[in-house]
Amino acid sequence: MLPAQRHQRIIEALGRKGTVRTGDLAALLGVSRETIRRDLAILERRALLVRVHGGAATAPSGTGEEPSYPERSTSGSEAKAVIGALAARLLRPGQTVIIDAGTTAVHVARAVPPSFRGVVATCSLLVAAELAGRPGVEVLVSGGRVRQGDLAVSNACTLAFFRDLHADVAFLGSGGVDAEAGLTDYFLDEVATKRVILAGAARTYALADGAKHGRIASYRVCALDCLSGLITDAPPPPPLASALAGAGAEVITP
Repeated sequence: MLPAQRHQRIIEALGRKGTVRTGDLAALLGVSRETIRRDLAILERRALLVRVHGGAATAPSGTGEEPSYPERSTSGSEAKAVIGALAARLLRPGQTVIIDAGTTAVHVARAVPPSFRGVVATCSLLVAAELAGRPGVEVLVSGGRVRQGDLAVSNACTLAFFRDLHADVAFLGSGGVDAEAGLTDYFLDEVATKRVILAGAARTYALADGAKHGRIASYRVCALDCLSGLITDAPPPPPLASALAGAGAEVITP
């Protein structure tokens, strides 16, 4: 079993029970206790749990570290595919669309229907690669510095590119969506890009699967009332759902 799969199983077990024991996890996943201890240490650094004597407990919302790209690209794929399909339903012929960087954004690009004709602008080389060569789709890519893993592009060139672009709809990746903190993410340069996209798009939707509900990443992007809506695979918990409704943000779920 890959580390990403173990980590997902550990988080699922915590979600069911609230606490887990190292020995029980080792038996469940068929690995040594030492391997589980290393897994728990990694997940604690990401603020996904708190280690306690003999195991781990559910952690409160916190910043922590973003998981590595290989782990994010293999975990939660079904949820991200659902979000991608929901986002694609919002597209209309002739639109100018912005698709942000991130693993969920790649699923949005994959879900763009073959019949779509329009412009797609992105700060993600992975998104651009998904759509390059599509007949009827003009792909625009910002300049800037490329981040390893996600192949996200950011810096002053990226900001200038998006300042000159007025999109009909934009889809933003996220590190977390919280009732009080709003939309947050992990990379300061990319937060600046998201803010410029927000300012120039007629409608902007955050992309966040259920694991990001109530989570707070390192940097604040915007308050919930700056968003047109949230596209997600599962209904948000009551505090977040109430905050979104109060902000006038639509929640789009399957």
